[in-house]
Amino acid sequence: MGVKGLQYFMEKCCPETCVMVDFREMARQHVNSHQQGSSTTLPTLVVDGMACLRHWYSCQAWVYGGQWKEYMHCLKEFVGAFTTAGIRLVFFFDGVVEEEKRAEWVNRRLKVNEEVAKVFRYLKFHGQQPGRELFCLPSGLATFSRFALKSLGQETWCSVREADYEIASFALRHNCMGILGQDTDFIIYGSVPYLSVAQLRLDTMTTVLFSTDKLCHALQLQKSELPLLACLLGNDVVPEQRMQRLRSDALAAYRRKHPQSPPQGEKIYAVADFISSNMLSREGAHGVSCLPLTDREVLEKGVMYYLLPGQQPLWDISDTSPRSPVCLMKSYLSPDILQAAKEKHMRAECFMVYNVLYDGVVECSNTLEDREDAELIPQAIVYQPCRERIYGILLPTNPDSGGRAPTVREWFVFPGNPLKDPKVVSPLPLNHSDLKRLWFGKDSETKGLRISTFLTVFELDEFSVEHDRLDGSLMAVLCLVTYIAMQVGHLSLEDIDAYLSQAICVRYKSYTELLHTRVSHVEPRAVQLGSLFVRGLTHLVAANSACGCPFPMEQLMPWNTFDGLLFHSKYLLAHSGRPQEELLEGNASWVSLFRFLRELVLGICSRRGQTIQSRPRITHPGKHVDHSEQWRERGAPSGQHGPSPQRYRPQTRSPSGQHGPSPQRYRPQTRSPSGQHGPSPQRYRPQTRSPSGQHFPSPQHYTPQTRSPSGQHFPSPQHYTPQTRSPSGQHFPSPQHYRPQSRGPRAQAHVFTEHNRPRSTHPNRRRYHLAPRWQNPHPDFP
Repeated sequence: MGVKGLQYFMEKCCPETCVMVDFREMARQHVNSHQQGSSTTLPTLVVDGMACLRHWYSCQAWVYGGQWKEYMHCLKEFVGAFTTAGIRLVFFFDGVVEEEKRAEWVNRRLKVNEEVAKVFRYLKFHGQQPGRELFCLPSGLATFSRFALKSLGQETWCSVREADYEIASFALRHNCMGILGQDTDFIIYGSVPYLSVAQLRLDTMTTVLFSTDKLCHALQLQKSELPLLACLLGNDVVPEQRMQRLRSDALAAYRRKHPQSPPQGEKIYAVADFISSNMLSREGAHGVSCLPLTDREVLEKGVMYYLLPGQQPLWDISDTSPRSPVCLMKSYLSPDILQAAKEKHMRAECFMVYNVLYDGVVECSNTLEDREDAELIPQAIVYQPCRERIYGILLPTNPDSGGRAPTVREWFVFPGNPLKDPKVVSPLPLNHSDLKRLWFGKDSETKGLRISTFLTVFELDEFSVEHDRLDGSLMAVLCLVTYIAMQVGHLSLEDIDAYLSQAICVRYKSYTELLHTRVSHVEPRAVQLGSLFVRGLTHLVAANSACGCPFPMEQLMPWNTFDGLLFHSKYLLAHSGRPQEELLEGNASWVSLFRFLRELVLGICSRRGQTIQSRPRITHPGKHVDHSEQWRERGAPSGQHGPSPQRYRPQTRSPSGQHGPSPQRYRPQTRSPSGQHGPSPQRYRPQTRSPSGQHFPSPQHYTPQTRSPSGQHFPSPQHYTPQTRSPSGQHFPSPQHYRPQSRGPRAQAHVFTEHNRPRSTHPNRRRYHLAPRWQNPHPDFP
């Protein structure tokens, strides 16, 4: 984001522009320099919320759908650190995507699609969460972060145009102490100091300030020339390739003048020199007017992007007035509805409504979906019917006198969508009262009308009776799970059990208790179902916004309804055939509530002709899995074994299909020809099989045994590795510590294979264990 290459240039090529600062000292200096008489106001820091999401989401688990209670704790710590330092925070979030930036938005979404594909390849191969290098934000994080900060009492705003512009304008207008973000556009605006969230340390309250003055000194430019520099380098408005010819000319001229200059950073130095040498920022024969018309128009448009209210460009531009949002639905709606929608949107009190009513454009970013999974349909398509009904609440569905009817353009990211054009969706007619009554009505009947309209969005009018029996959070879960069950054809009873059991359990668990939730491995299908649920919560919020908020928004938030890791553990339990009592952790009242909700969901599906069948899936972990680091990060003792009474542990099956406990740390199992699984030790080594294909347990360390001439095995004290067979095919137990013994004279030659290695001749050989070799068959992962 921001100016192409400028962040790297300042950090690596011009480090004097990066200054370490202390927030508390900055705040003190700001108060002293702006104190008016005897009155003092708290120094204000404007926070770019979209740029902070990765910093805020510091939870170890991210692939499961989001650890929302833990995330709320992270936000409380962030806010608390600045409150303690005496700094007031004001948060801004992107509320729209301007059409000038649509192409850049599409390119970024397509790139993230490839990153998501890498995540699922990793999950299928390793069976565990990838490292932070493949980190993807949980679905709906930006949307729910607005409501989270408001619930913490923070001033939060949602933009009606480009958020960077509104942040810089707000900071300049209110004389703020700085902007916290990760976007070099704030250097170009130059309204207030730009502070890096990537370098932020809450424990010391320090970060890096990117100095606009020092940058101008290094490049020998004026501050007013920085917008032109940004446009020539490329930004979100002026594509980088658009000015490639000018940059090439500038670089060639710079190298002729400075043949000994180092290559690092010379592109930016060359463009700055090109601006100074050709006086591009001034009017005249050598100014902008000497450029080709098309290039000049693009540069003028880009420079206008950086002009804040009251600022003037360096050369004469025909239209310098800031572009205001244009309401395309003005002819269909009353002014008071439009004004109310805008105010609620700006105060971050609703979702999706403003975008539909003003320009009829709705977008949805990436989520964790496996493009190779042909069974689960894309999430955007799952929720399209309810979106059509939401549009039907907000917009008229009958053509006007000119035969025109409003439509909505959807930019939704999902596998298989190239995002070349938006999908045009028509609102679906609903039998509901007019929008004014839903939004502004105060009589007792209006409340019931709002609830019934909300249920109609999801085609669940039968649940109107249950509204008085369940609180808002459970009602939200009931509606969402039922809707998913009716829309997703391959949903099973086990999936529904996982959804409902986690929604009940998460209500009674603190974030610290949830930190100790453990799973044996990561199941890609459960990852998709977790994201599907959270994406559905955003649609609940949108429907609630359109219907006049029959439910308090707080009741629809994921920290009250969902925990990704907890859902994953319930999914594995449910598909392992565990009883309901175990899913609900032995709590009788939870079991009773679970059965009540389950009966409601299945009853609706049955009446609609949707049969939900039991289809337990035998989940298979990936190859070469090592969960020790992941488990240790979540608080698991490093050497502990044995079943735990409250937390799920993976179980293996005996040849007869019975389940038995397995240790705390999971290692991949091998399979017999019949597909049966057997337990594996703490450190995985390949097992061998008997002629019947059965597997036998192995202890902690495992390497090949040798046989006596009679075929018998002999115990050895130190380590243990795969067993071999006697001539009769029988196996013999060996103790936990085992070293292979020789059988008679030493063989003259050894074959180096995976299961057969020569005995070490090292004098301390009893201290070492040679693990079998293997080569990674996957080309993309180590």
